[in-house]
This record gives sequence, C-alpha cells and structure tokens, in this order.
Amino acid sequence: MPVAAADRPPQRLSRPRPAPARAARSRPRLYVLDGIRLGAALMVVLHHFAGTRRADEPGNMIWDRPVSDIMPTVFRVASFGWVGVEIFFVISGFVICMSCWGRTPRDFFVSRVIRLYPAYWFGVFFTTAVLVLVPGVMERLPLREVLFNLTMLQAGSDVPNVDPVYWTLWSELRFYLLFLVVVAMGLTYRRVVVFCCVWGAAAMLAPVSKFPLLVLAADPSAAWYFIAGLALYLMHRFGQDLLLWGILAMAWLMGQLELGERVAYEQVSSWRGAVVVFTVFMLVMVGVALGLTDRIRWRWLVTAGCLTYPLYLTHYVAGMVLINRLRDTMDPRLLLVVLIAGFLVLSRLVHRMVERPAARLLKRGLDSSFARLRSFQRVA
Repeated sequence: MPVAAADRPPQRLSRPRPAPARAARSRPRLYVLDGIRLGAALMVVLHHFAGTRRADEPGNMIWDRPVSDIMPTVFRVASFGWVGVEIFFVISGFVICMSCWGRTPRDFFVSRVIRLYPAYWFGVFFTTAVLVLVPGVMERLPLREVLFNLTMLQAGSDVPNVDPVYWTLWSELRFYLLFLVVVAMGLTYRRVVVFCCVWGAAAMLAPVSKFPLLVLAADPSAAWYFIAGLALYLMHRFGQDLLLWGILAMAWLMGQLELGERVAYEQVSSWRGAVVVFTVFMLVMVGVALGLTDRIRWRWLVTAGCLTYPLYLTHYVAGMVLINRLRDTMDPRLLLVVLIAGFLVLSRLVHRMVERPAARLLKRGLDSSFARLRSFQRVA
C-alpha cells in the first residue's frame, strides 16, 4: 500500500521529485502531434514525387524532363522533404513511450501488431496490384518475395521491399524490440533515461566496432532520433531538467551528422537547409513537450493523424507509376495536387475500411490467444 504524503519523512518531501504520473495523464490529448505527423508524411510524398535525384534526371521514368526545369520552386522545396522520415522517428519515440506507460509487454505487442500490420498488408497488395495492372514502369517482385514481405521482416532476410519506402519499418521494428525490454521491466523515468544512454552509447560504438550484430541492433543511423523522442516525452511527463536537455542536445548533435550523410546520399539538398528544417521541428517538439501547444484541440487533427500511415505506405510506387502515365494529360503542378489529394482520400478509406475492422479482429484474436496461453500455464 502506498504511503500517504503526510506520513513521509520530511527529508523526502524536501527533495525535488518528478511530477506524479497522474499529472501527465490529466493533460489534454496532444492533437498537434497528429498534425505534425501528417505534415511529415506530406513532406515525404512531395519529395518522392518532385524532389528526388531520380525525378531530376533527364529522361527519368517519372517525368519527361527534370523537375527543376518543369517546376523549379516546387523542386527546391521538395528536395528537403526526406527530412520527414527523421521527423517520423522522433515522433515515434515520443508516442511509443507515451502509449506504453503503465502497460504490460502483452499490451505493447498487441498494440503494435494491430497498429502496423493491417494497413501494411493492404499496402503490399495495393502496390503489387498497381505494378501488375500498369506494367512497364517499374519492375515488380516475384510472388514468393511479395508474400514474404507480408511478414514485415524482409529486410532481416535480405529480401527486397515491395515498395522502397518500407525500409523505415525495419528501423521501427528494431526500436520496438529494444524498447520492449524496458516495457517488460516496467517503465520508469530512471529506466527510460538509462535506456537512452545505453542505446546511444551502443549507436556511437557500432560503426567503429565493425561488429555486424551490434550495428544491426543499435541501428546507428536512426537511434538518436528515437532517443530524442523518448527524452521529449520524459520532459512532457516529468518536467525538464539538465539531464534531459543533455540527452536532447546529444541527439541533435548526432542527428545533424546523420543528416549530412543523408544529404550526400540524396544529392538534391544542402546540409544547412536540412539542419534548419530539422531544428525547427525539434523546437516545435520542445514546445509540445513543455505544454505550449496543449490549447490546440482541433478535432480534425485526429483524422489527419489517421491518414499518415496509409498515405506513407501507398504513395511511392503507385504515385510514380501514375505520374508516368498521366504526365502529358495536365499541368505538372495540378497533377501533383490531384495525386496527393487522391492518396489522401485513399488513406481515409484504408483507415476506415481496412485498419479499423482488421484491428478489432486482430485484437480480439490476440487477446483470446493470450488468455488461452495463461489458462494452459495455470493447468501446467
């Protein structure tokens, strides 16, 4: 039984203590996170359609000539859209920590399965169907590899992704597996801080260690973005302190280094511009963590957040195929608007007609399975 506050020793009362968990739970829903997630998804979509190196090559398979010639302003803006992936990772760290607090490993497992797989399965089949119905633009995978993609574990078995954008899911899955250890121990401020420090140290050592298993587990290219999200959530729940600011500063410093490597890969944007975009986002997230955006309670942002995942999963391959087929039928800017609007409508339909019903069925089935597992354990 917990000790009443009046019965605690005076010296414990005088110590600065983190805010109790119920103080964090009493805060309003963070609607602004839903809006940021959709904004990041739209950044990525615009980048893939009009801001990549491939889209700016003469005679590319997407447009009939370089995008920088067709719509130079759009290209300059879209060339930084890839930073939306790093934004996703930070938000994921924040949201996963928030949603797992006080939950069991079983709850964590079930929540991740019902959240990730229904829309993903639709995305795999949808992308494959588009490539079958509209051949000659992009090569599709053999059926055996398409079916293996349904596991979401293809990257771990060196099997190509049905859609190249699915590479981010491999980073997400590794984060979930690592964080599951902390969830199993029971989430506390101290344990999450230790997890951030240990994972950060492993991510720094992995590249120079030349130890493949450490590189695989530590995921140095994405780890610090997830760590930033975890630190921001601890700020949100328990209040700021120097230690959390230090973790966040380290995450920013390591993040800007990774941004430099991504710039070298993308070859369409500058390091300074990418760092500015990422820094502005981080400042916005600090405002979210400190409660400066709590008054934003627009209901439509919840709907916007629900579109993010289906939009990300379905837009890339199908969008490039459609641009290739429709680029001569209308103005390029109008085509971009029509395509993005179309994928948003599709995402809404996927959420309502695929994600919701499938999530209910999966949750019911998994809950029943775990209940059966417990009953057999008692019998044994």
